[in-house]
Amino acid sequence: MTTKVAIIGVGQTPVGEHWESGLRMLAADAISAALNDAQIERVDAVYVGNAYGAAFSSQSQVGALVADYAALGGVEAYTVEAGEASGAAALRTGYLAVASGQVETALVVGVEKSTDTVGTARNRARSISLDADYEAIHGATATAQAAMLMRRYMHEYGVELSAFENFSINAHMNGSKNPYAMYRNILKVGAFGKAPMIADPVSLFDSAPDGDGAAAVIITSAERAADLVPQPVLIAGSAVASDTLALHDRADLLFLRAVEVSTERALRQATITRDDLSLLELHDAFTILAALSLEAAGFAERGQGWRLAAENQIGLTGRLPLSTFGGLKSRGNPVGATGVYQAVEAVLQLRGAAGLNQVADARYAMIQSIGGVGNTAITHILQTTV
Repeated sequence: MTTKVAIIGVGQTPVGEHWESGLRMLAADAISAALNDAQIERVDAVYVGNAYGAAFSSQSQVGALVADYAALGGVEAYTVEAGEASGAAALRTGYLAVASGQVETALVVGVEKSTDTVGTARNRARSISLDADYEAIHGATATAQAAMLMRRYMHEYGVELSAFENFSINAHMNGSKNPYAMYRNILKVGAFGKAPMIADPVSLFDSAPDGDGAAAVIITSAERAADLVPQPVLIAGSAVASDTLALHDRADLLFLRAVEVSTERALRQATITRDDLSLLELHDAFTILAALSLEAAGFAERGQGWRLAAENQIGLTGRLPLSTFGGLKSRGNPVGATGVYQAVEAVLQLRGAAGLNQVADARYAMIQSIGGVGNTAITHILQTTV
């Protein structure tokens, strides 16, 4: 029998261009905030989600680096990597460690430092997440792959580019109220289709901007959590699934099989249905990923995921609030740290501490992080215990 697991502390840094801070400093700031929030001083293990430390910062062994700099030396500490889903993978690792009973209190931190690398150097560094032998070697990038999926989707389902714009408009509307967001500007209707193209049809207002940042959560057993903090948040479901790494190996390009599987597993573990969810933090690195995720996760029929945005169902007061603090698009994409930022944001919602971004009566939150364009999908269900 596994132990029930809860989050007792959260911390984050603003996402942005942190020229003055490296990986260790960003992580330490988020860790300090999480420890203060949980009102504890020590943990038994540190799991670090980081995707591109070696490529961006010439730094591996980020787990030991971060634990030492945060004055947590001597504890179990290592890095977890799953591309852009690295933060969520670290959360999964911490969850399993506590659930197994092997670790009493774990600290999960996601950290990425990407803005020191620019232009083609950044594209080359990011492409290590692709299939090296069949994709990256030919100059493929994640943005180009998203563009191909988006073009195919538009062709298959007869959808115009404007159908996707409300994903970005909603993200920026929510991000404008988030002090930790990288871009707090509001997008006007029509601006989406006029933005400069990055990889046609993916534009500047479609693609989430890479940013530096760190976020941290502290987890322990639910039984212990109840004695430590007034509002622990239960991790009611946790699941991971994978798909082919190379896009061309998939039988169905427009269906994210890993998203489907991880969603079903997490909901089953949490013993809830989609209708029970109060909000969803999805991996909106590109709007096509948002639409495809909604379809694969069972919130929309195939070819209809865009409708939830176009019909204004995804706002803070909508049927299924998405990207409630701005998502990757407005909060910024701290790449390997993204999954932990999602956890922090969901905890704030479930505590009723989301301020201007609060979803009313939030009880269950689903957070989902994707590596690549659906190569890895990691889904967690968080539940309020109040």
